[in-house]
Amino acid sequence: MVEESEVRRAVRAAVDRALGPEAPSPAAAAAPAIASGAASRRVAIGSDHGGYALKEVLKRAIAEDLGWAVHDCGTHSTEAVDYPDYAAAVAREVASGRCARGIVVDAAGIGSSMAANKIPGVRCALCHDDATAVNAREHNDANVMALGARVVQRGLATRLARLFLSTPFGGGRHERRVQKIMALERGAP
Repeated sequence: MVEESEVRRAVRAAVDRALGPEAPSPAAAAAPAIASGAASRRVAIGSDHGGYALKEVLKRAIAEDLGWAVHDCGTHSTEAVDYPDYAAAVAREVASGRCARGIVVDAAGIGSSMAANKIPGVRCALCHDDATAVNAREHNDANVMALGARVVQRGLATRLARLFLSTPFGGGRHERRVQKIMALERGAP
């Protein structure tokens, strides 16, 4: 059976071929610019000591299997460190436009998600199964994904990274909702 997201991608591609690419949406204009070319397939990844081993597995899978360039924001060992430092480093790479997406890993994923979401322009989603990874992208236009190394095993984490990096934002009714999230960041009531 063909996944719904694959059908949606195929339909979008056919429409783009027939009518040309869609004009940028107001949300795209408001978001930080992502440089064309290499940055559009560049992912920032970071972890604390508890997520280090899983980060290393994901780096290889993303580069070798998915063909994305990987920018490793650390940590580089299992020596104890503070997850907010690495989550913020990943989030800043994404918010600046130097990387299209980001992935943060700690033991549960919760703290890194909270820290990444403090960086303006970042929409970090804590994902633990296929549905949350796809929904994060299709409905919420998440640009950073958080994973818990004690919550998801390596095979699932690799699949979630693939889904997160390959699922497009659905736009439409979701666009308005994402704009409301971003307005809250700017202090809207």
